[in-house]
Amino acid sequence: MIKTRLNTLYTGISTDVERRFKEHSGSSKRAARYLRGKGPLELVWSQSVGSKSEALILECRVKKLNRRQKLSLIDGGIELAALQPKTDE
Repeated sequence: MIKTRLNTLYTGISTDVERRFKEHSGSSKRAARYLRGKGPLELVWSQSVGSKSEALILECRVKKLNRRQKLSLIDGGIELAALQPKTDE
């Protein structure tokens, strides 16, 4: 999760968080349109998961959280296990 200078939160997935954050932070054409011009950016939360499909499910669940819940996730107040997909999904 990335925080902008405007205090908004952006959520996405990547196989290489460091590389992707650099793309977002710089003037790369690969930067998310939403983040352009909103720097400086700060990486405030990341989590490794097992597979791309699990990452997509987790991303969707994080995006559905309201701002207070996302801030709680960043601060450790929400357990990640509560958001991770169950094996039968």
